Amino acid sequence: MQQDIIKFIETSELPSEIADFKVHAFTEKQTEKDHLAITLGDINSADSILARIHSQCITGESFFSLRCDCRFQLTESLKLIATKGSGVVFYLQQEGRGIGLSNKIRAYKLQDKGLDTVEANHHLGFNDDERNYEIVSAMANHLKIKTVDLMTNNPKKIDALKKSGLKVNRRIPIRIESNTHNKSYLNTKVKKLGHLM
Repeated sequence: MQQDIIKFIETSELPSEIADFKVHAFTEKQTEKDHLAITLGDINSADSILARIHSQCITGESFFSLRCDCRFQLTESLKLIATKGSGVVFYLQQEGRGIGLSNKIRAYKLQDKGLDTVEANHHLGFNDDERNYEIVSAMANHLKIKTVDLMTNNPKKIDALKKSGLKVNRRIPIRIESNTHNKSYLNTKVKKLGHLM
């Protein structure tokens, strides 16, 4: 049973500069990691809910790192949800494509020496992407969300959701802002990870 992999903790108000959201906290039973669903409006009335799956990125979101596009994608998604008046962001504690914060910094050091993000992961003994999206379907099930319009450039997220039973009605691309620090990172996303830019 999918619901057995998570434990619902609590829901509270989450007012922000973008909109007055609600935040729903869950704990993944096997890993004891905490994950959030940030929602706005009535997420059960529409046939398909505007949604994003977003992995935590402390370096980008808290320290404004220019090495990635994570903070920009998160902000854009929340703004699109606010514009529509309803939607959800599944915010997962899967730092560094699932390798964790310390290993992400180790991967950064290898990138400083010339490796790309995928090569750095491999050098550290990890796969291209260690994330697991089964938790998303379990959270969606708790929130009674059955179909989503997914804001993503990553086709692997769509495939993973379909396999776990959550229907993806359509993909909504996220426009990316590049800079001199993340240009190579974005190119690697396209060439080696199959992202659609």
